[in-house]
Amino acid sequence: MPLIKDGRITKDSWTTLGDDAAIPEQGNVIISLEQLRHEGASIKAREGQLGVALKNSADEGEIAAYLPHIDLIALHFPAFTDGRAYSQARQLRTKHGFAGELRATGNVLADQAAFLARVGFDSFEIDNSQTIDVWNKALHSMSLAYQRGYDSGHATRDTKPASPACGNARDCGAREKAVVA
Repeated sequence: MPLIKDGRITKDSWTTLGDDAAIPEQGNVIISLEQLRHEGASIKAREGQLGVALKNSADEGEIAAYLPHIDLIALHFPAFTDGRAYSQARQLRTKHGFAGELRATGNVLADQAAFLARVGFDSFEIDNSQTIDVWNKALHSMSLAYQRGYDSGHATRDTKPASPACGNARDCGAREKAVVA
């Protein structure tokens, strides 16, 4: 699957290991939470970067003690309608202070790009049917959101109407012009 990072398709330098695979002593590898639990002490001594694939049903707090040794966390979207990985990403960034790479995997669509970035994802595994142009357009499509994002993006609730009597921004502008004239 193509990998998008920094607004372009890039080569994936990570190897995802199966649960039964031995963890090599060097190289960038992504292991499961189960492998992390089993091999916890030995991973600190290996050369290369370590990534963990976290199922969306897992509690992200389970890896909190390992975060200083983890460079990448891959969060899985089994279906575009299952948004648990959004919550995991936000919690990893804000509650646990994870500063490494957050990768969205699974059923990841360009329509979700802006939402994914707002909660802290910075790399995305996509299927071959999505072009980088469509992805980047979607990534920058939102200028306002209902809630504040991990990226400190502006939220609509931060916008104050010009006058407390205004019902919406369009009405406020018209009323202010009428009062001034």
